[in-house]
Amino acid sequence: MGTGSISGPGSLLHGLVPFAIGSETAGSITYPAARCGVTAIRPTFGMVGRTGVMSISESLDKLGPFCRSALDCAVLLDIIRGKDPEDLSSRTIHLEDPFSIDISKLTVGYLDDAEMEVVHVLASKGVTVVPFKLNYSVESVQSILNITMDVDMLSHFDEWQRAGDDKKYEAPDEWPVELRRARLIPAVDYLQAQRARGRLIKEIQESFTVDAFIGNATDWEKVCLGNLVGMPVVVVPTGFKNITDPPKSGSRRRTTITTGIYAPPNHDSVALALAMAYQSVTDHHKQRPPIDDLGPGDQLEA
Repeated sequence: MGTGSISGPGSLLHGLVPFAIGSETAGSITYPAARCGVTAIRPTFGMVGRTGVMSISESLDKLGPFCRSALDCAVLLDIIRGKDPEDLSSRTIHLEDPFSIDISKLTVGYLDDAEMEVVHVLASKGVTVVPFKLNYSVESVQSILNITMDVDMLSHFDEWQRAGDDKKYEAPDEWPVELRRARLIPAVDYLQAQRARGRLIKEIQESFTVDAFIGNATDWEKVCLGNLVGMPVVVVPTGFKNITDPPKSGSRRRTTITTGIYAPPNHDSVALALAMAYQSVTDHHKQRPPIDDLGPGDQLEA
């Protein structure tokens, strides 16, 4: 089972389709990919046009591929990227061939929460790896994202809510309530949040002293920061762990372990090249759920 609004594409990768396209405003690519144990990329903001996609926030929404490998992600991203005449925020962003990148010339940082197997594998492939920390002084990164997303989303669903159609929503105590709260955000607070966002973007650019860095892909602070800055990340499966509180009879069910490979905006190919290098000598991304070989106490629910 996936998690997030794009859990469908994430879960379909295990046997039904070779790839899928998802959208992210605040975690809807990273979380389902991590939960389902598939490879995905949330690309640089503006790399992929969004015409025909339901928008939540024009300054946050991004489209990216879910695939079975980083190699497939590189191929798909190259196909779908480019300027969209109907999407004014889209751009023609150069995507260097990740196959041609000499990773031995790269310096890659790793955060305290990085999956160290990835760090060690890349080091064995000739990558220079160093401890790293993103430095920024802007506070309340999560609040900046929430204010931005909620107000932008309300602007899209304003007429729908004013007409009372939100009462027909299947979960009236969830998104309709969120939209009503957004009406209470003063315009000055929204503008102050965008000013703080601008400072954050500048500070992250100055703090990015490595070619890429490795860190937790689903840490909420990083999800908010990455989306506000427009930073690309490749979500890479790195293994499995046993489920918590299994039945007394035992269980073969496991949950995925993943990590994120982050690159500066417009350098998606660097993150892809590193993910491809890691997957070239590991097989975590090739694992599939044992749906035809259930363990004791496990059963499929209708």
